[in-house]
This record gives sequence, structure tokens and C-alpha cells, in this order.
Amino acid sequence: MKPLEGKNVLVTGGTGSLGRVLVRRLLAGEMGQPKQVLVFSRDETKQHYMRLQYAHRPVATEEIIYKGAQGRLAFHVGDVREYASVVAAVRRADVVFNAAAMKQVPTCEYFPGEAVETNVLGPANIVRAIRENDTPVETVVGISTDKACKPVNVMGMTKALQERIFLGANLDCPETRFVCVRYGNVISSRGSVVPLFLDQIKQGGPVTITVKEMTRFLLTLDQAVDTIFAAVRNALPGETYVPKVPSARMLDIATILIGSSEVNITYTGIRPGEKIHEILVSEEECHRTLERDGYFVIEPILQEIRHADVARPALAEEYSSAKALLPMDRLRKLIDPYLEVADPEEPT
Repeated sequence: MKPLEGKNVLVTGGTGSLGRVLVRRLLAGEMGQPKQVLVFSRDETKQHYMRLQYAHRPVATEEIIYKGAQGRLAFHVGDVREYASVVAAVRRADVVFNAAAMKQVPTCEYFPGEAVETNVLGPANIVRAIRENDTPVETVVGISTDKACKPVNVMGMTKALQERIFLGANLDCPETRFVCVRYGNVISSRGSVVPLFLDQIKQGGPVTITVKEMTRFLLTLDQAVDTIFAAVRNALPGETYVPKVPSARMLDIATILIGSSEVNITYTGIRPGEKIHEILVSEEECHRTLERDGYFVIEPILQEIRHADVARPALAEEYSSAKALLPMDRLRKLIDPYLEVADPEEPT
């Protein structure tokens, strides 16, 4: 039986870039047909347009459009920062995906208190709602980022705390499995580099790059969801799933997108909180990292919930974006689908 068959699934931040693709694939039934997918977010306008997209979508079998609180796709306006709001959403959920986040690095630097509210207190509210109420929650998946690994910025620091809050919750809520996934930059997510560069090129330039050496891990939204689904299928309590993905220089991405256009590149310097290279698995985590189903799996730092000592670690050194660079021909093949400016989040 597929793991989400007949389950009530809650997606916090469900109207975001990742949330929308996650919801689409949940409703497609590849993990089983959920009884209901509840989209939880604080933006009523985004919920409205998401509802309309599904209302206009032809379906071959069962209707999935919004029907108040009874449809297979339902919406809940609320904020992970508010405990009562979280309780109302969690109380009937079997599985929770926490995709709600403040994710823009410079914004978090200027508003660290806001980042803490969403990225730290939000996850704490989810754990508290499960611990203090009679909920049926079986699994919680925390969505993290490479910036949580050896964090130097507020966004990464708060996401690192989210990881520890969720993974440590396995001790307080033994009936619920808490796991995390950690991945790098999603190529086409809102505010990411490819849409930014394409917009700058459309405006005639210049294309802005921080420094020539800067590298980033790259994966598609569907690869991000693949990682989440792999964790749902096979992660043990407290584990963190990390995809094996390539990286690229920002300069190489800009060069491919510009092509033969007469657009200049300018260098702006590193923004507040940025790294030159990102890390998905630190050298401190290597000794407790194994491989499973094509993913790196980081065993929890807490001995009480660690499942096995890793006799033969999968990594001998940190997993850095500086060491997994794509050659230009493979990078071009990866980026080609995004050269047509379209919204990859739209249901199809």
C-alpha cells in the first residue's frame, strides 16, 4: 500500500513554489490517493488563485476542486507563527509537510526577528500542537536548506534550528515520526537565480552576479519533491535526507542564459549573509552519513534516536557546491527547459 493512501495531508506554506508542486503531485496520487490535502498559508490571495487553477483543471475521475472543508483539496488561512492557528490545522492531519518559511537571505538578515518567528517558532508550534493535543499525526517532514549546514546567515541559522526542533521532537512525541530533507537552490522557485537572470536579460541588462567564484547546488522543483517523497517512504525517525545533485557557477548560468544577446554582466559583491560556496553535508556530519535509495542520509546527532553507528560513512569529506560543478554542456541541458519563460508552479 502506498504511504499516503487515504491520509489527511497538511502542507504548510502550500501556496509557495515548492508547496504548489508538492500539492500537485500529492493529488496525482503517486504516493497513494490522500483523503484530503489541506493547504495552509497566510496569503488568501494566493489561495484564491490556486483554487481557481484547480477549478479550471479537467479531471478524468474524482473531482479535486475546492468544496469548502470537505473537498480533496481544501484551504486554511492561517500562520505557523500562531499556535491556535496551527492547532486548528494539525488536529486532523495524518502527515504534515512544513514548507512554510522565510527563505530570502538578505530579507532575513534585515529582519532576523521575523525569520525566527516563521522558521523557528513555526516548527515549535507544530511540535507543541502534536504534543499537547490528541492528534493523529504519524509523520512530519521538515523542509530545510543547504544554508542550514554550517550556517553563516540568519536564514541558515533559523533553518538549522528547525532541523534540531523537529529531529529532537522524536523524543517528546514518540508516536510521531519527525524527519527532515535538506537541499540546495531550486532552479525555478520564486526569487531564484534563473528567473532573476531571465528578467534582467529581458530588460536589457545588466545581469548582476555577486562574485565570479560563487557556486550553488541546483535541482528542480520535482527533484525537491522526489527527495521529500523518498523521506516519507524510508526515513527513520530523526534522519535527514539529502539529494545527490550537481552545482554550477553563477557566472556559467548567466553566460548560458545571455547567449548571443548583447547584455553585460556586472559584479555587485557578496550580499549580506551570503556564502561563496554552499554545503549540503558538513565534515562533522560525514561520519554519521550513509547512502540509501540514491540519497545521502544523515543520522541524527542525538544518540537516543540514532539507529546505527555508521561503520563505513558515505562521504569522506564535506559535500560542497565547489566540488560538484557541471560542465557547460550538461549545465545548458539542465537549464534549457527554463529558457521559455513560464510558471513551473502552474497545475498542468
